[in-house]
Amino acid sequence: MSRTRLFFSFFLICLLPLSAYAAAPLPVPGDGSPVLRLQGSNTIGAQLGPALVAGLLDQQGAQGIQLQPGVQPNEMRIVGQMPSGEAVSIDVAAHGSSTGFAALKTGQADLAASSRPIKNSEVNDLAALGDLRGHEAEQVIAIDGVAVILHPANPIRELSITQLAKVFSGEIRDWEALGGTGGPIHLYARDQQSGTFDTFNELVLAKSGKKLALDAKRFESSEALSDEVSEDRHGIGFIGLPYVRQSRAVAIIDGESRPMLPTISLIATEDYPLSRRLYFYLPPQSNQRWAKALVRFAQSPQGQSIVAQNGFVAQTVQAVKVRATSEMPAEYQNLTREAERLSVNFRFAQGSATLDTKARRDIRRVVDFLKTHDKLNQSVTLVGFGDAKSDPARAQLLSKLRAMAVRRELLKGDVILRDVRGFGDEMPVAANDADEGRIKNRRVEVWVQ
Repeated sequence: MSRTRLFFSFFLICLLPLSAYAAAPLPVPGDGSPVLRLQGSNTIGAQLGPALVAGLLDQQGAQGIQLQPGVQPNEMRIVGQMPSGEAVSIDVAAHGSSTGFAALKTGQADLAASSRPIKNSEVNDLAALGDLRGHEAEQVIAIDGVAVILHPANPIRELSITQLAKVFSGEIRDWEALGGTGGPIHLYARDQQSGTFDTFNELVLAKSGKKLALDAKRFESSEALSDEVSEDRHGIGFIGLPYVRQSRAVAIIDGESRPMLPTISLIATEDYPLSRRLYFYLPPQSNQRWAKALVRFAQSPQGQSIVAQNGFVAQTVQAVKVRATSEMPAEYQNLTREAERLSVNFRFAQGSATLDTKARRDIRRVVDFLKTHDKLNQSVTLVGFGDAKSDPARAQLLSKLRAMAVRRELLKGDVILRDVRGFGDEMPVAANDADEGRIKNRRVEVWVQ
C-alpha cells in the first residue's frame, strides 16, 4: 500500500465521530514499549486494522494520532499522546493470516488478524493459550468477498466455480475456451501466507481437487496484484473486495446458484459464493487489556462504521427491498412484495443445529434493530432453507426446524414472530456436493413487515 494512500485513508477515518462516549482509560507502560501488537492478515492489516487502532486511540482521548512506517514492508506503528501526556504506540504487521497465529505462539503478538477461520492444526498448536474457537476467542469483525477480477476490457461477465478451478490450476489456458477473445490467460494470486489465498484455495481449487498453477504470479500486496491485473488484458486474479480498484469483478456461479456479483447485500448475507469472514483471534487466557478493548471497539457501532469506510461489509443490520424473480417460489415472491429482508443470514455450526459464532452475536444485533424500529410484535417472518435431501419433505421439515431454532433465540429478546416458514432445498446459494456448500445452503433469513 502506498504511503500517500495510507495517510489519505487514515485522514478519512479521523473525520468520523468516534468519541461518542468516554471510555475507561487503559494502562500505558512507562518503558515506551507498544501497548498492543497486532499481526496477521494483509487484507485486514493493510488498512482496516490500523484504522480500527486509530479509532480506539481516539476513543481513549489520544491526540496527534499518526501512522508511521514500520521496519519492514507491510508493517506500521500507530502513535499518539494520551490525555495524561504519556506517549502510546501500537504495532501492526500484515504478512498473512498464518503469521498471526505463529506470532501468538511465540509471544510476538497479542492479537491475531485472520481472513479465514483458524485451522485445526493451529487450534491444536495453540491449545496452551486456550480454545481459539471459543465464542470469546473467535471474533468476526467484518464480512468480505473474494472478488475475481479481470482487465476492464475483458468481455467475460460470469464464471462458474468449476471454470475458475480449471483456469487457476492451468487446465484452461486460453480465453477462447471461456467464450472470450482468444489469448493466453495470465494468472495472478496472493502469496502462500495469505488468508485470501487460503479462502480461494478452499472454496475453488481444493473443492475440485486441484492446485494453483506453478506459473501464477504471486503477491503479498493486495493493491499491487489488482493494479497489475487492471493493466493486463489477459490477466485474471482474486482479491478482497476493497482492492478491486481499477479492475472489474465478474459474477460467480456455484452449482445451481444464480450468477452473483460481489455486492454489499450478497456479501452481508454471505450468499455470494466467495464471501468470507474476517476475524480477530484473542487468546481466552489473555489479560491484555488493549487487545480486549480493540476487539470490543471493532464490534461496536463506531468500529463497524470504520469497517464500512474501509470498503468491507459491516455487520450492521439493515432492511433491504428484494425484487421478485420468476425463479423464486410463489410464496417467496409474495413475501418480497409484503416485506423487507434484513441484511443477515443465520447459519449453523457444522453438523449441528447450534448457531455458529457470528449468528450468536447477530441475534443481539437483530433484536436491537427490531427494538429501534418498533418491530418486536408480530412483524418478523423467519424463512429457513437447507441442502438437498433424497426426500424433499424431509428437506422442508429440516429447513423449518432451523428457523424454529432461531425463533427460540429471538424469543429471549421478547420478539413475537409473525410466521416461520421452511422452503427446503429451494433457491440454493452454493453447490451441495461439498460440506462448505451444504453449510451455506442451511440458512435462515429474516423478513420484516
